[in-house]
Amino acid sequence: MGDRFRRFDALGFGNAVVAATAVALAAAASRAMEIAPDPWVLALAGCGTLVIYGLDRLRDRARDARTAPLRTAFVERHQRAIAATTALAAVGALASGALCGVRVVAVAAVVAAPGLAHRRIKHLTFGKPAYLILTWTAVAVGLPLARDPGGCHVGWVTSVVLFSMWANVILSNLKDEEAAAKFYPRLARRAAFVWALVGAALALSGPPSVARLAPIPAATALAVLGFRRSERYAIWAVDGALAAGAGLSLLLSA
Repeated sequence: MGDRFRRFDALGFGNAVVAATAVALAAAASRAMEIAPDPWVLALAGCGTLVIYGLDRLRDRARDARTAPLRTAFVERHQRAIAATTALAAVGALASGALCGVRVVAVAAVVAAPGLAHRRIKHLTFGKPAYLILTWTAVAVGLPLARDPGGCHVGWVTSVVLFSMWANVILSNLKDEEAAAKFYPRLARRAAFVWALVGAALALSGPPSVARLAPIPAATALAVLGFRRSERYAIWAVDGALAAGAGLSLLLSA
């Protein structure tokens, strides 16, 4: 996945894909918990993700140049546009948070704390994977549940999302050659595949609304099978698998 995707770098390296992934996962998890997706919760998930990732890209370019040279070069060329997008997203996050209520804001604040410290802890061997898995799961499951505590099948949904994110984070570390993945790449790739399969199995063994989440870990498993150590592959295939799987899940639950 190389130069033919260069024309879409503004969406990938500009953080639109990762923000869309957060929105899609939160919407799919809401449906699986038999909660109507709340537009303001989805807006908070998307805008908040843009803020966290935008700040990280802008503040940590020196270290990112080693693990993500293409993305860093893009950020260098478009600093003002990314800064403006991040600022607008911050306004959107504050506005949508105010409309979501205190419980949602509390969950968002807990998620945002490690996210804002991302550049300080992303070099930690196990710290980065652990907090990424937990915070993304909290965004997808915790925000909708905080908005509507009457959700069903919370344990099932949390497990499916968590294992899907676990596989995703392992692949991201493989691309960046970070953490233990750089020492045991084959083992890490196999682990990612296993966790994706576990997520799919959990989804399919759950209630009907949870079973419709199966495309998320299934798409992630496909991303493992076709894995390439490429920045564009990490965006469009690895992160894109989560978004595409969540999108299919929403179609199945419509």
